[in-house]
Amino acid sequence: MAYRISVDTGGTFTDVVIVDGNGALHIGKALTTYLRAFEGIEQAIGQVAERIGVSVRELLADTTHFAYGTTRSTNAIVEAKTARTAFFTTQGFPDILLLREGGRLGGAFAPREFSAPYVPRYLTFEIEERIDSDGSVHVELDEKSVIDAINEARAAGAQAVGVSLLWSTVNPAHELRIAQLLEEHFPEASRTLSHQLNPIVREYRRASSTVIDASLKPLMQSFLGELESDLVLGGFAGQLLISTSFGGSWPVGRMIDRPIYSVGSGPSMAPIAALHAGRHTLQDPAPNVLVADTGGTTFDVGLITEGTIHYSADTWLGQKYSGHITGMKSVDVRSIGAGGGSIISVDDAGLVRVGPESAGADPGPACYGRGGVRPTVTDAALVLGYFDPAGFIGGKLKLDIDAARAALRPIAESIGTSVEQAARGAFVIATQNIVSAVREMTISQGIDPRDLALVAGGGASGVNIVQIARELGIGRVVLPKTAGALSASGAINADLVSDFTVSAFVSSRDFDFEKVRTALAHAQEQAQDFVDEIAGLNPIAVHRSLSVDARYPGQVWELETPVDGLSVETAEDVEALVQEFHRQHLRVFQVNDPTQGIECLAWKLRVVAEIEKPRIPVLPRAEGAPEPIRHRSVLFADEDRSDTPVYAGEDLLPDAIVEGPAIILEPTTTLVLDPGARITVAATGDYIITTGVATDAVAPIDAEEVLA
Repeated sequence: MAYRISVDTGGTFTDVVIVDGNGALHIGKALTTYLRAFEGIEQAIGQVAERIGVSVRELLADTTHFAYGTTRSTNAIVEAKTARTAFFTTQGFPDILLLREGGRLGGAFAPREFSAPYVPRYLTFEIEERIDSDGSVHVELDEKSVIDAINEARAAGAQAVGVSLLWSTVNPAHELRIAQLLEEHFPEASRTLSHQLNPIVREYRRASSTVIDASLKPLMQSFLGELESDLVLGGFAGQLLISTSFGGSWPVGRMIDRPIYSVGSGPSMAPIAALHAGRHTLQDPAPNVLVADTGGTTFDVGLITEGTIHYSADTWLGQKYSGHITGMKSVDVRSIGAGGGSIISVDDAGLVRVGPESAGADPGPACYGRGGVRPTVTDAALVLGYFDPAGFIGGKLKLDIDAARAALRPIAESIGTSVEQAARGAFVIATQNIVSAVREMTISQGIDPRDLALVAGGGASGVNIVQIARELGIGRVVLPKTAGALSASGAINADLVSDFTVSAFVSSRDFDFEKVRTALAHAQEQAQDFVDEIAGLNPIAVHRSLSVDARYPGQVWELETPVDGLSVETAEDVEALVQEFHRQHLRVFQVNDPTQGIECLAWKLRVVAEIEKPRIPVLPRAEGAPEPIRHRSVLFADEDRSDTPVYAGEDLLPDAIVEGPAIILEPTTTLVLDPGARITVAATGDYIITTGVATDAVAPIDAEEVLA
């Protein structure tokens, strides 16, 4: 039987989804192993292999596609564990990475503190050269300055070099020559050229993406090469695909060459799974969905409107304006430190805090019994009765409730309440942190969360998803059967996607057709190379679409605008593009100026190669009401229930209905169904939760009252 495997290696857990030839989904989950990723992957695959009666080697040998997403690159950046990288820039511009874009949080009069640049000054080298905005050479490249920079970078221990010169997007001759000199004098160093990676006008975003990419190359080349080798040794002979930040997959060689696209690649898959759930579970071809993926370390949220996943070019690593921006288009997923492993603490003012610090997988929450002593959201959930101490992760991990209570006791004593009330209050605070982030993301884009359905995923998703939905006024929630591995299940359905950007500045008032035609021809050549590279994966269809970053004259920021067709050849095409920009500007900003022409800066060609999706299995229907496997005492957000029924997820077939309060045990997650909520099992086996709230405003739970 042919299998397909997808894996998401997170900061705490490694999730595996395996689809067999009949379309049946199998999920495995194991703690992430940091030294060698395959060890955790093998453990999770082994759980599935044991259930279906084959060895891990036999399963891998029969696997045709292996899709892999990871937070390794993101974590390496955050933890400053990337390669030592040198930055080559045009003479006179050494502070691009320090000054960034000049923005600040807190308003115009807030203090502006510059955090350390991604590359320190002693590894920043000014190259004597200058190309003007029209592509002409103003100052010839001084090759001696390049060789001196190379020698100094090597002496300083650099392992990689990022080269980003002013206006290399118009004329890349100097960057290309520097690459030749690096090959001659420093061949062992990894290198990235800005005009090849991210040919946009904005110098900070281009430089930032360049040095981030260069710094990741040694790490990801080693990491992905090791994974590929381990898979082959384990019996795998199929196609290895790596998840990308823009919600698609790439062959492993392309990712090694441009590893910046692996930043955020795991979370980018959750909206793919949510879109699939919206279409097939809710039977909506163009769903409006809020995506919530709660793992052990973070809570990730994304948006889908009218069946379209939201993207962003403003992905910051760390705090906005003072962190580091990737500068690349990616699925718009916002993360906050509110996962199952988020640590509960009391600050100097006596206020309870939840996150952003996490216990991770090692040592993990106190209840894991792996040496952790600080209280976490998972410990609180166990004390409240949400988790089954003997049945966590399908019984693979036993939880120590005494250790959880002991960890929470100092919190309770500090605020003068019981351990149970401290746990309940911490949960309310964690929920409010999440709700605030969701409201900021939706309302800032003119979207009312009450108009959305909520698709929940992640191992910690089920414990407070009803509370979150009620706070937001959302009436329907979908919890897929694969919720515990939402990102991994999204990778199963991810197509092969790549963007190709070319720079060509033109004005609609005096449109240079030949300039745009030449630029788009170059993009088409790159796209065709990608299509040829993936031909062996046998895509069932290949689609191409074109967009352009455009603006009104004098505007600071551009707006990505779709182009009708794959070229702009006539005055009518230009006028259609201008009118589309006016429409998009009105949609996004609620204002436009139809009397104005527009300026076009960067042209983006997207290629989507569809791969065959796993079939959706036909499941048997439920006959009669489901029976609980036991009852237990549970402390919900606003009331206690001593006789709460507990159901095994495997007993809940399509058409089954469960009224809250209830606890649903799935192998990789636990669903807490608060009083007043109801579950209906869809034909797909997914849970559709009716939260019991109308779509008008809902009064929030008062955390101080709960703690009292």
